[in-house]
Amino acid sequence: MFINKGQFKPFEKKVWLASPTMHGEELEFIKDAYYTNWMSTVGENINEVERIAAQKAGVKYAVGLSCCTAALHLCCKLAGERLYGRPAIGHGSLEGKRVFCSDMTFDATLNPVVYEGGIPVFIDTDRSSWNMDPVALEKAFEMYPDVKLVVCAELYGFPGDIKKIKKICEEHGALLIEDAAEAMGATWEGKPCGSFGDYSAISYNGNKIITGSAGGCLLTNDIEVANRVRKWSTQAREAAPWYQHEEVGYNYRMSNVVAGVIRGQYPHLEEHIAQKKAIYERYKEGLKDLPVSMNPYDESKAVPNYWLSAMIIDEDAMCRQVRSDSQAMYIPENGKGCPTEILEAISSINAEGRPIWKPMHMQPMYRMHEVVGRNGSLRCRTNAYISGGVEDVGADIFQRGLCLPSDNKITPEQQDRIIEVIRSCFS
Repeated sequence: MFINKGQFKPFEKKVWLASPTMHGEELEFIKDAYYTNWMSTVGENINEVERIAAQKAGVKYAVGLSCCTAALHLCCKLAGERLYGRPAIGHGSLEGKRVFCSDMTFDATLNPVVYEGGIPVFIDTDRSSWNMDPVALEKAFEMYPDVKLVVCAELYGFPGDIKKIKKICEEHGALLIEDAAEAMGATWEGKPCGSFGDYSAISYNGNKIITGSAGGCLLTNDIEVANRVRKWSTQAREAAPWYQHEEVGYNYRMSNVVAGVIRGQYPHLEEHIAQKKAIYERYKEGLKDLPVSMNPYDESKAVPNYWLSAMIIDEDAMCRQVRSDSQAMYIPENGKGCPTEILEAISSINAEGRPIWKPMHMQPMYRMHEVVGRNGSLRCRTNAYISGGVEDVGADIFQRGLCLPSDNKITPEQQDRIIEVIRSCFS
């Protein structure tokens, strides 16, 4: 039980969950864009980012876009047209089609499915990885064998068995979109995240492992796909001396200025991963005798990028906690804690934590959508974790889990104080 009587001195400068870590080279590439006057959506910085992104991800082509959500949107559009043909104007390429989607993720993973008129069916979470459960995915294909698209996200930079997810998709004639926004630099069985999907996306958002303040890339091994995405992302202009348009396009191209920041960040990717790993290991060591555990992963197959360190409290060590759609309350108990209490305690010393992603099937806009678990289907499971013998793993992890301050620039001394504060919640 945390009682703040001033025994923990707040940090003078806030310790962030994850903030940009800049090095100096970024500014040189930005200046280059400025002095050469390539300030729009073409230029050498974009060309280099696309080359490096493809190389790092182990694919042939990358297309620089304004954000990862744009990349995911065009992934969905590509998949829909490949599966069902080009739709009439005003209709999405996935119009009325069910799509299997990760449940415990940020909503940017599946909003593009809705942009294209698809109907998300959520796949519950594998407790051993916090990612899409392959067993639940198999169950979903048994229930809906006509589904031909899966959208799978890799959570917090800790990949699950994306190879098995891919194999299941192939066995059922389905395409896989891999949302590797949080997993750049991570691998499964030595293969980079972002290389498993038929279409994949990575992010350079301001809090990611490397950043451009914004930006993303669509990854593919097909030159025709890459060229089509480039066309769509520049308003689908045809090769004519005037502005000729035969299909709907988007203003999704990456800026050469943003690309300059990303270009300067890429040489530091491995350095950032090493820093994030050290943070994770320090939390793991400092909290090892508490009734908690860190982000799980298969140490024999996964190499995470450790983007965000997260923890989950043992069920019998949880104090009573309730949450509405916008507020949380708890009753302090000696020897027990909960995410709300720990986040308040961390905040009291001027450090930023965050709840685990709230599962999509618990979100107000998606509560009437189906979520499929290992043993069957749940509907509207907003507060119950087991119903009719079907366990709601994602809801349980959300209830008991939280993300810890994981900024590259956190010092060991700052992290030790955060660990001490967390420990006090269980005293």
